[in-house]
Amino acid sequence: MELGKWIRLAGDRAAAVALIGVGVIVIIVGWMGVSGEAYPAKQLPFIISGGIGGMCILGLGALLWLSSDLRDEWTALDRIQEALSDLAGTELVDRTGLERAATLSGDSTKALVTSGTAGPS
Repeated sequence: MELGKWIRLAGDRAAAVALIGVGVIVIIVGWMGVSGEAYPAKQLPFIISGGIGGMCILGLGALLWLSSDLRDEWTALDRIQEALSDLAGTELVDRTGLERAATLSGDSTKALVTSGTAGPS
């Protein structure tokens, strides 16, 4: 897949990858700054900006990646719900089978099945 097309389709993932890359670079630069200084007073700015700042940027990238994964899951669930809704409107669904299953399991959904409100709305 072309890079431009991937960025258009998955912009939040592209931003997550970019932020994770920037976070790693910031941490490496901070580490290089700390390792070059012998005095703790001169190391402190590198620790704050490189270490803590880099970890925050990494966390933001991970948050964006997780958000895009959740969005993909919600999209898949919406497709499943739509398919089930389409199926419920056909004669392929055995309503008596649903009633028997609810009776055998002792489930409280029997009232929903017999009242006609079972299935996706």
